Amino acid sequence: MTECRFCAIAAGETEASIVWRDDDLAAFLDVRPLFKGHVLLVPRAHVETLPDLPAELREPFLEAAQRLATAMVDGLGAQGSFVAVNNTVSQSVPHLHCHVVPRTKGDGLRGFFWPRTKYADTADRDAWAARVSAAIPPH
Repeated sequence: MTECRFCAIAAGETEASIVWRDDDLAAFLDVRPLFKGHVLLVPRAHVETLPDLPAELREPFLEAAQRLATAMVDGLGAQGSFVAVNNTVSQSVPHLHCHVVPRTKGDGLRGFFWPRTKYADTADRDAWAARVSAAIPPH
């Protein structure tokens, strides 16, 4: 299903700053991040919403989200993280994705009025991906 942007990224057909991947899941930087280091975790197979996620992927998906949340603190120096999944409403790409965002007290994120930032270029984005990737704890 390569007409899906996230399927194409997970398959390596579309350029992205990959943070981590295995046979079932992929994590990459959001190109419109709330803060630098904002990661999207997706199943590599096309799944539209969390209720559609196959039972055998539930535990690996949550485990990967936990590991990414740990990487926000250990790799980026964040004080914590924001982890969220939209289902249909506010889901800009109709492919299940979990946002894992580094948070710091006073960072300006309030309610659902989210600031957006930009990476200077692909090299800047890839450098942030490498920082998160290096801090992901082993299984």
